[in-house]
Amino acid sequence: MLSQWAYWRERSQQWPVDYWLLGLVVTLVMIGLMMVASSSIAISEKRFDDSTHYVLRQFISLGLGLVAAYIVFQIPLSFWEKNRGKLFLLALFLLVLVLIFGREINGSKRWLPLLVMNFQPSEFMKLVIVVFMAGYLNRHASAVKESFEAVIRLALPFGVMAVLLLMEPDYGSTFVIAVVITGMLLIAGAPWRYFVLTVLPMASLLAVLVVISPYRMARVSSFLDPWQDPFGSGYQLTQALIALGRGEWAGVGLGGSVQKLLYLPDAHTDFLFSIYGEEFGFIGILLLVVLYLLLLQRLFRIGRKALESDKFFGGMVAYGIGIWIILQAMINMGVNLGAFPTKGLTLPFMSYGGSSMLLLIIAITLVFRVDFETRSGIPEGSGKVADKQPRSEPRAE
Repeated sequence: MLSQWAYWRERSQQWPVDYWLLGLVVTLVMIGLMMVASSSIAISEKRFDDSTHYVLRQFISLGLGLVAAYIVFQIPLSFWEKNRGKLFLLALFLLVLVLIFGREINGSKRWLPLLVMNFQPSEFMKLVIVVFMAGYLNRHASAVKESFEAVIRLALPFGVMAVLLLMEPDYGSTFVIAVVITGMLLIAGAPWRYFVLTVLPMASLLAVLVVISPYRMARVSSFLDPWQDPFGSGYQLTQALIALGRGEWAGVGLGGSVQKLLYLPDAHTDFLFSIYGEEFGFIGILLLVVLYLLLLQRLFRIGRKALESDKFFGGMVAYGIGIWIILQAMINMGVNLGAFPTKGLTLPFMSYGGSSMLLLIIAITLVFRVDFETRSGIPEGSGKVADKQPRSEPRAE
C-alpha cells in the first residue's frame, strides 16, 4: 500500500499540472450542477414554467468559464503582475458602474445586466485583489516585514474599494476581501499585529453600519434567535435549519428534499448547502467539508512549491485564492447552519450564480498556471521555460 502511494506521488511530480486539484474542482462542480438541478426545480417551474431553467443557465456559465479558462491558462503570470494596477482600476470602475446602472435585487445593487448573464463586479474584485496584493508583496516583501508604512500605503486604494462595496451594499464580499488581504500579508511575513490593525477597523465599521440601520439590526437579531419570529425575519434561517434537520445521518436521497418546494427561499443560491444537507445528510456534509479541505491543501501546496522555486508572485496568488475559496465556503456553510448572519455569499463551485462560477474557474485556472510554470521551470517575470541544464557559472542577477 505504501509503495503504491509512493509510486503515485512520484508520478504526480511528472504531471504538467496538479491533476489531484483538477479532480477536486471537477467533483465539486459536478455535485454543484446536480444540486442546482435538484434544488431549483420548483422555483424554475413557478417563474419560467420550465423546471430546467436555472440548471441550463448554470451550464452556460460553466461553458463560458471553460472558454475563459483556456484563454487564461495561455497567459503567463508576468502579464498579470505587470498589469495588476490596470486590473484594479478596471475593477473600481465596474464598482462605480454598478452603483449607477446596476440591477437592484432585494435592496442591493450588485449586478450589471449583460446579454447572457448578470455580472457581479464584486466577484471580479476578489480575483483582482489577490493579483494586486501578490504583485505588491512581490515588490515590497522586505518593507512589509519591517515597516507598517508599507501596509498603510494600501489604505487609500483599498479604502475606496471598501466604500464602493459598502454602498451596494455588499458586506460579505468586503469582509472576505479584508481577510484575504490580511492573510496574504501574514503569509508574506508581516507581523501578527497587522491583523488587528487591518481587520479591526473594518470589523468596527461594519458593526457601526449594522447598529445604525434598523433593517440590518433586524437581520442580526433574527440570526441570533430565528425562532423568535419564524414566519417573519427568521423565516429563511428556520427553513434552512429544518432542511438540515430532516437530513439526519444519511439524508432523504437525491431529489427527495421537501424544503426546496418553495419553502426555503434562495434554495439554489445562498442556501443550496441546506438542500444538500437534507438530501445527503451528515455523512454527505462531512464528505463535502473534506473535499474543500483537500482543495485548500492542494492550493497551499502549489503556493508553497512556487515559493520554494523563487516564484513569489505565483506562490502568493495560490495562497490568496486558497484563502478566498475556503473562507467563502466556511461563511456560506456557517450562514446555513445559523452560525453567521446572511451574507449573500455563494458556496464556491456549487451554488447557482454566473459571476461566481465564471470568476472562480478563472481563479483556479490562474493557480494551474502557477503550478505549470513552477513545474516547467519558467522564471518569474518570463513566459519562457528555463534552461534546466546545470550551469558552470552562477546566473547573473
